[in-house]
Amino acid sequence: MQRDYFAELFVAGLFVDAGWNVYFPHRDKGFDFIVSKNVKGKEVIRAVQVKGKYPTVGKKSKPKYGYVGKLSKLHRDMILVIPYFDSRKQDGASLVAFMPRKTIKPHSRGYRCEPAILKNGEVHPRREYKKYFDKKGMKAFG
Repeated sequence: MQRDYFAELFVAGLFVDAGWNVYFPHRDKGFDFIVSKNVKGKEVIRAVQVKGKYPTVGKKSKPKYGYVGKLSKLHRDMILVIPYFDSRKQDGASLVAFMPRKTIKPHSRGYRCEPAILKNGEVHPRREYKKYFDKKGMKAFG
């Protein structure tokens, strides 16, 4: 079962826990929500797109793992958040990647952003993208 709305609310909760304000649109026409936070007297505003990943037990190992597909909107200051859920856990993601626009590349199916690896059913950050994961990754935006 896909839990897309759960992924959005889960990520929104992470932003709230980190002191961000979260604003949901009346109509979902692109970004899932907007976040804002006052950082050293400056208001930081970011558009957020969430794409949850739900690897199942026995899924084939992959050297690159993340989101490949269409994105209805892009913005230079956006954040693509990829929560990696574990099929054995019901209460949240095992890892969360907070990816800046510069890491989203064109692909024949739309766009790709693959900051993790999938090995023996477990997700791990790729070495060059570790700085974008979990609390450290969120802090990179403000």
